Amino acid sequence: MTPRQLPQVTDEGAVEAPRLDLVRSWPAGVPTTATMRISDVLAALKPEFPALTHSKLRFLEEQGLVEPVRTPAGYRQYSQAHVERLRYALAQQRDAYLPLRVIKEQLAELDAGLAEVPTGPQAVQDGVPYAPLRAADRETASSLAADLGVEETFVVALVEAGIVRLDERGGFDAWARQVVLHASVLAEHGVEPRHLRALRTAVDREIGLVEQVVAPSRAKVGRNARARAEAAAVELGESFTQLHAAMLRQSVARLDLR
Repeated sequence: MTPRQLPQVTDEGAVEAPRLDLVRSWPAGVPTTATMRISDVLAALKPEFPALTHSKLRFLEEQGLVEPVRTPAGYRQYSQAHVERLRYALAQQRDAYLPLRVIKEQLAELDAGLAEVPTGPQAVQDGVPYAPLRAADRETASSLAADLGVEETFVVALVEAGIVRLDERGGFDAWARQVVLHASVLAEHGVEPRHLRALRTAVDREIGLVEQVVAPSRAKVGRNARARAEAAAVELGESFTQLHAAMLRQSVARLDLR
């Protein structure tokens, strides 16, 4: 948040000399004095977002999610308020899988006081509360089943059918909770884990298309190439999700159930 010169209009319509006025934005009550370098911002955020780089910070600036102050020499300086906006944006992108344009809209609503920030990095996916897990909170099949009110054998069956995939450390990530929860609803209608293999195959094919589309961007050499590829992959994933939902709803609506 930087001071901006705002012209003042008198009752007579004359424009007075500009004055410095603080452009306030979310989050309120957080220091806005820009004294932090990019290295300081990385040090503050990397423990929570290990993949964060200088390039990603510059890319987020290009997308209008944060506006650091420029020194006379052209160096970027950030405030604690900038850091919190970045923390929110990165958490929403990582945990709620939101495109940057949606996150930018959310920040604009927060700035205007039209929305309330969630308590902690959480969101709603398809009407289901989504709470990301920290590394220390990785769940087992037993704890996940108990928390969601399903049988542990059901979770194991989803893993064996390839519907739920373990992370690189052999545990369940936050998305596994969503998969198990939705699969359990289908199971109430007699849809078993083995019936869902076609869905997994379709998803894998869509991911293949995403990788194919972003491959040229990922192969480029440049400070923001990786960040652009990452943002494009998220956008494509959301588009595939919306297209699939629309096509499925259209087909359901056309079912002859007479």
